[in-house]
Amino acid sequence: MASQYPPKRVLIVDDNRDAADLTAELLGLHGHVTATAYGGREGINRAVEFVPDVVLLDLGMPVVDGFAVAIALRQIRALDRAVLVAYTAWNDTATRNRTIASGFDSHVVKPAKLEMILDMVDRTRRDDM
Repeated sequence: MASQYPPKRVLIVDDNRDAADLTAELLGLHGHVTATAYGGREGINRAVEFVPDVVLLDLGMPVVDGFAVAIALRQIRALDRAVLVAYTAWNDTATRNRTIASGFDSHVVKPAKLEMILDMVDRTRRDDM
């Protein structure tokens, strides 16, 4: 089922492989081009190779967390237009403030309904965030 919007390149970075793979598969079924990474360092490397429009980024990963990944991605010129979405179970004020300070454009709380994720990805343009 393709979207009425142009397909986006979406990178999902999450240390929970099943969650990352399922999210990628569902977005792919709706016409988006997806890639996955299962940790922070891998996420940075994959973003440089894949050049996503949108990055769904888990925060609570071991070794290199999502905050560090966001900061690193914001320093890469080729990814200037990428929209970074904190995709996490953490929803407290301190975390939300930290995501903004780390360069995220949006914050989505897990578990999120598929329709909400699709709508966010479909309608996302860097200028809108």
